[in-house]
Amino acid sequence: MTASRESHQGKTMVKHRDVNLDFDRENRTGIAEAIFCEGKSRSQLHHICDTMLARGKPMLFTRLAETQYQQLDAVASGAIDYDPISRTALYLAPTQTREVALAVVTGGSSDTPVAREAVRTLNFYGYQALEVQDVGVAGLWRVTARLDDLRACRIIICVAGMEAALPTVLAGLLPAVLIAVPRSVGYGVAAGGEAALRSLLVSCAPGLTVTNIDNGYGAACAALRILNNYSATSYKT
Repeated sequence: MTASRESHQGKTMVKHRDVNLDFDRENRTGIAEAIFCEGKSRSQLHHICDTMLARGKPMLFTRLAETQYQQLDAVASGAIDYDPISRTALYLAPTQTREVALAVVTGGSSDTPVAREAVRTLNFYGYQALEVQDVGVAGLWRVTARLDDLRACRIIICVAGMEAALPTVLAGLLPAVLIAVPRSVGYGVAAGGEAALRSLLVSCAPGLTVTNIDNGYGAACAALRILNNYSATSYKT
C-alpha cells in the first residue's frame, strides 16, 4: 500500500498517495469538493473520513453504496446522514435553509434516485427544493395540475428518461431556468439514457441546459453556480 503517516491536530492518520482532498475548492469556485464513492476502496474511504473528521469540514458523498456507508459510519460514529435512495451522505450540512424558490421534477417514479441526488446536493448547501414527482408527458394533466406551483420557481431541475420530453414541455411553458437530466431508463433503443440525452440536446425549447446521463449532482451544481453569481434576494418568492 502506498501510504505515509501524517499528524494533524494531534491525530496520526494514514495518508494515501492516491487521495488528495481539495478543501480549498469552495473558496475558488463556490462549490466544495464532493466525494464520488463508486469504485473507491475501503481504505481510501476510511482515509477520507478520518481527514474530514480531523479537520471538521463538511462533506458530501455521492454514489455511496450502503455497504460503503456502513464502513464510514463505523469511523464517524453516526455523524453522517445517509439516504439510501439517492446513495448520498451528508456530513455537517447546514441546519438553516435559504429562501430560494427551487424545484426538482421527475417524469416518472423510476427517476426518483437521480432527482433525490439533486435535492440532497441542494440540501448540503442549505437550499430546500419543491419535489414534484411522476408528472411525465404520458399524462399531461399531471404536470399541468402543478404549473401554478412551478411558476413560482426560479430554477427547475427536471429528471426524465424514455424520450425525455418533459423538460422541453416545461421549458416551453415556464420562465424558470430549466436544467434537464436525462435518465438511464427505457426499453431497447433508449440505450441506457442516450436516447434521452440526444432528445434533450436537440430540444426546440431555447435556453434548456442539459447535464450528463443520471447526473443529479451536476444539475444541482449548475443551479448553485447560478445562485452563487446572483443575489439570492432575486430568487425569493
